Amino acid sequence: MTTVVIVAVGVLGLLALAYLIIDRLVDDLMLLVTAVLELALVALVVASAIGMGKVSGEGEGATMLAYALTLPILPPIVVFIALKEKTRWAMGVVLAGAFTVGVMAYRILQIWQTHGPA
Repeated sequence: MTTVVIVAVGVLGLLALAYLIIDRLVDDLMLLVTAVLELALVALVVASAIGMGKVSGEGEGATMLAYALTLPILPPIVVFIALKEKTRWAMGVVLAGAFTVGVMAYRILQIWQTHGPA
């Protein structure tokens, strides 16, 4: 599931970078990509909650779940800021948010691969 999230956030990041370069604001395509990413993040929360008990290591399962619970909050916030900010740097906010979500999703994958069931 994290791979799907990382791919979706990569698409959002590349789209935000392209929009930043061509000085374009949020449109329906960006909202659609954000909605798909949001659905993948909710599925990741469910998968993390189910898999939390299978993670060994003190606190690693809780850390994984905390990351997963935080992730669905970020994309709507950055896209809302981009909707309100009518300058080219609105896409910079979306790009930074996409990078943050990507790093946190990758960290969930690392925890699972390191401390998950063999």
